Order: sequence, then C-alpha cells, then structure tokens
Amino acid sequence: MKILAPRGTADILPKDQKIWSKVSSTCKQIASEFSYDRIDTPIFENTELFKRGVGDQTDIVQKEMYTFKDHSGESITLKPEGTAPICRSYLQNGLSNSPLPIRLYYISPMFRYERPQAGRLRQHHQFGCEAIGDPSPQVDAEIIELGWTYISRLGLKNIDLRINSIGDLKNRELYIKELKKFLMDHKNKLPKIDQERLIRSPLRVLDSKEEVTAEITKNAPKCIDYLQNEDLEHWNELIEFLNVIKDTHTQFNYYIDHSLVRGLDYYNRTVFEFQPRESTSQGTILAGGRYDPLIEKIGGPVTPAIGFGSGIERMILEIKKQINKTDLSDKTDIIIIHIGETTKKSYAMASKLRRLGISTVLAPKRSVKAQMRYANNINAKFVLIIGEKEIKSGKAQFKSLHSNIEDFDIELKSDLIAKKFNDFQKISYA
Repeated sequence: MKILAPRGTADILPKDQKIWSKVSSTCKQIASEFSYDRIDTPIFENTELFKRGVGDQTDIVQKEMYTFKDHSGESITLKPEGTAPICRSYLQNGLSNSPLPIRLYYISPMFRYERPQAGRLRQHHQFGCEAIGDPSPQVDAEIIELGWTYISRLGLKNIDLRINSIGDLKNRELYIKELKKFLMDHKNKLPKIDQERLIRSPLRVLDSKEEVTAEITKNAPKCIDYLQNEDLEHWNELIEFLNVIKDTHTQFNYYIDHSLVRGLDYYNRTVFEFQPRESTSQGTILAGGRYDPLIEKIGGPVTPAIGFGSGIERMILEIKKQINKTDLSDKTDIIIIHIGETTKKSYAMASKLRRLGISTVLAPKRSVKAQMRYANNINAKFVLIIGEKEIKSGKAQFKSLHSNIEDFDIELKSDLIAKKFNDFQKISYA
C-alpha cells in the first residue's frame, strides 16, 4: 500500500514553482516598497497564545487547531494564523522600543483542521503584514493600499474591497444587544450551527456561510449606526483616505459591507476583505483588520495595531483563473539540439550559457526528430541546433518555439547567444 500525503496537504510540484516564486518575490518586493521588515516566528507556539489571543469561542480554537502535548506535557499548537505570534514576538523581543509604528511582514505555513477544498488546505501558506503602534486611520489606509498593490502587481483584475467598522468594545456591546434581539426573533429559521453561534458569539452569525442565514442578516442592525465619538471619527477619516487611494489607483474599488465582521475575537474598528467581483465569501484572497485589544490580551500594554493575511494557495488559484496558463508555465530558455559528434562541444556551450544566467538544457542523445519532440515536451523557448556543419562554419541555427520570430543563424559565441535571447525577452514583455 502506497503512503500518501495527509489529507488537506499538497506538494508544490516543479511545474508550479515559477508561479510560487513570482508570488513570493512580489510579496517581498511590495513589503519592501512600503518599508515593512521581514519577521519569522516558530511553526508552533504555546496553545495559550491562541486561546487568549484569537479567542476561546472562535471556530479556530474550538475546532480547527492542531494541538498536542510534547514530551514535557506542555500544550503546543501548530500556528493557525500569523498575527498572535507576531504580537508575542513584539512583546518578547522588546520591539516596542523601536520607532512606532513598527512595520513587519511574514511568509509562513499555517495549519487548520478544516474541510479541504480548492484554495483551502489544512497546511497552507500565508503572506501577512502588520503595523503595530499607531491608532490612526492613515495606517489603516496604508495597510489596505499595500494589500491592493500586491494584488494588482500580480496582474489580477476585478477585485473589490469589502470594508466595515465594528467599533470598539463599548460601542459593540450596544450593537450586539440589538443584534441578538433581532436574531432571536429569527432563531427558529437559523441553521443549527448558527443557533449555536448565536448563543456563543452573536457577531459570528453575520460571518456565516449559510445561505439562509445570509438572507436573514440582510435586514439585521448595522454596526456603523452604533459608532460613537472617536470610532465614528476614525471611520469617516478612513473613508476619506480610501477615496484618495481610489483617485491614485484607477482600478481600486470598495464598498461598505455591513455583514462583514471577520472570524477572530481580537478585531476592533476596521475590518476588510478583498474578493473577486464574481465571488462568494469563500473567494476572499486577502483579509484583515485592526486588532488594538490583542497585545493587552496576551500580557502587554494596550497597543494599537492593524494587519492582513493572504493565503498564497488561494491567490495562485485566482491567478490561474485570470491569467493565460502559458504565461505561468516554467519554460527552459534554450535547449541545444546536437547532431553527430558534437555532444561535448554542445555540452560546453550549455555550461557557458548557464553561467550567463540562461536556463539551458542539452537534449538527450537521440535522433534530431526525437530531440525536437523533447524540446516541445519540456516547453523550451528557443532551440539552438549544433551539428558538425555548424561547428565548421562557426554559426548555429536559432529557432523560437513560442513566437513568430523567424529562424536565423547566429555565431557560436555564448555571450552573443545570451544577448540575443535577452533582447527577444525584452521584446516579448514590452
């Protein structure tokens, strides 16, 4: 019997490495442009961090964490999300002594025991950014713009921002009281799972994926109507900043979604999600919000903070939907077809081209027809044909397999071949 990968996990195969590399490098580039520094935290943390930070009554803590006792009897959890560990590190390592806000980003695997589906795995990878130490709506706008820049730089179109404010704890108590009253009037129509949520945490009902519940909550009270004083001022100023972003990013579009609350207890004020326009809540590709209470919950002083997380698998799924697959495939730059007794010299040419940064493969020693078939099978961009005639003349045939460039002869000099290849690349990306 074959041993298979655990359910809900996936290998990242060679054919997908190019797109993974593109997404990962885009994460790093955008974070750097916004002056965010990388931080890495352990794969596992003390379970108490997530119980106190994420919230005992959340679905994550109740149902989805991978928790075990180590050999010393300590309860350990594979991290299900990235924000609480960042805040733990912020406190433990004295990062509060840095000029605030401190801007951090991470790229890390996360682990959640949930039903596997497209773009949602039990081990997934997440890109996240956190700005800690500034309560102003300007920083909320910065985090949102960073997320949008990342999405648009990956070439995605028709992505909308859903945004809401859930206020602070005091304002939210008033709102939850009214929301609970409304939901109790419809309790018998709610699915069992949402009846349980109504008892545990009424806000979670707004976050439900059940269609019946979504229809009922369309008429629920709106949290924004209960915002007061500083919360209302913060919200109104954030909307002004979003309009500035809209003026500078032509494809940026946002709308206020009164049902948006996010699924973690540490959020307050701003919550947001980016979704493809023709999508359901399962289609969220980046989400976050403000979490001013979190650092105090895990033993620190009251500290304002905001951040987002973006599942890389989910993002890649959307990229594959929207972008031509041939643009995503990993192609060998040049394959050398060698004819007759030219294998050693062809091998030497392949070595020289690789040193110049051109991915080069020497075709297996077969017939010319079989070598050409192999070139097509590995999706090579160009073919360099070297036979005994070419060795004597000092010129080889250069063929493109994916463009309308006519075949031509080129001098058998690695620097000239590399330059010609790079010139063609510039034309194709212009």
